[in-house]
Amino acid sequence: MDQFAGKTVFITGGARGIGLGMAKAFLSAGAKVAIADLSQDALDAAMKSLSPMGEAAAFQLDVRDRDAFARVADAAEAALGPVSILCSNAGINFMGPLAAATYDDWDYTLGTNIGGAVNAVQTFLPRLLAGQGARHIVITSSIHGVFTGAMAGVYATSKYALTGLGESLRADLADSGIGVSLLIPGPIKTDIFQHADELRPQGADTGAITMDPEEQHKSAIWRHAMEPDEVGRRVLHGIARNDLYIMTHKEYGRMLAARAEALQAALPDVPDDPARAEAFAVSGDSALYDAPAAKGRPKPPQ
Repeated sequence: MDQFAGKTVFITGGARGIGLGMAKAFLSAGAKVAIADLSQDALDAAMKSLSPMGEAAAFQLDVRDRDAFARVADAAEAALGPVSILCSNAGINFMGPLAAATYDDWDYTLGTNIGGAVNAVQTFLPRLLAGQGARHIVITSSIHGVFTGAMAGVYATSKYALTGLGESLRADLADSGIGVSLLIPGPIKTDIFQHADELRPQGADTGAITMDPEEQHKSAIWRHAMEPDEVGRRVLHGIARNDLYIMTHKEYGRMLAARAEALQAALPDVPDDPARAEAFAVSGDSALYDAPAAKGRPKPPQ
C-alpha cells in the first residue's frame, strides 16, 4: 500500500503519543482517521490539532471492553467509511522488578496490552477480510518485545506476546491482500509511564515504580528519544513497503544481534537430520522472515 488518500484508518490509543503521531501522518497523507482512547480529555485535546488537518473523528473506548469495541467500530465506519488500516496501538507500561508485581499489575498490563490488541484484531479482521483494495494492520509492540532486561518483565511479557501475534497474523494473511506490520519503537517522547498511573483502576494494588516527569525529562534517554510525529511518518513508510518490522532505533542492533547469537549458540551441536528437518518444515516457513531482506534496509522517510 503506497496510496493513503481516501483510506479510513482506525487507531487505538490515538489521542496521545505514538498514536497521535500516526494520526497526524495519516491525515497529512490524505487519509481519514478515527482515533479511540480511554481518556475523553485526551481525545478532546487531540481533535483540536487533528480537525484542521483533515477528516477525523474521536471515540472514547476502553480496549478491554469487547462489546464497546464493536459499537465503536460500527460508529467509526458509519462516520468515515469502511476501515482499511487498523493500528492497534493502545498500551501501558510497567516498570519494576517482577518480584514486586501484583496480580493487579499483571491483569491491568496484560488486559490492556494483549487483550486490547486481541479485541482490535477480533473486531476488525472480519471487516478487513470482507473489504476491497489495499488493507493493512499495524500492531504496536516494543523494543522490549524483541529483547528484554531488568525491571521490564511485566511489560516485556505483554510485548513479546504482541510480536508473536503480529508475526503469526502476517503468516496467516499472506495470501489475503492484507499486509501486517509490527511497530517496534525504542524510546519515544511520550507520557506512557504517567498514563499508566493515571488509568490504573482505583484501589488497585501495584508494585510499579513511579516515574517522575521532571526526572524523566532530565534523563539522557529522554533527550535522545524520538518525537512521536517522526514515528508516525516511519509507520506510513513501513506500510508502503509492507515491512514486517517497523523499527525506530538502529542503536539497538547490538542487542538484537546478541539475542540472535544466543539463540543460535543454544542449538544442539549435532548433525542436521534432513528427514526431521523436512517433517518439521510444516511448523513454519522461513520466508516470513526472509522476504523483507530482499528490499534492503528502509531509509528514514523525508
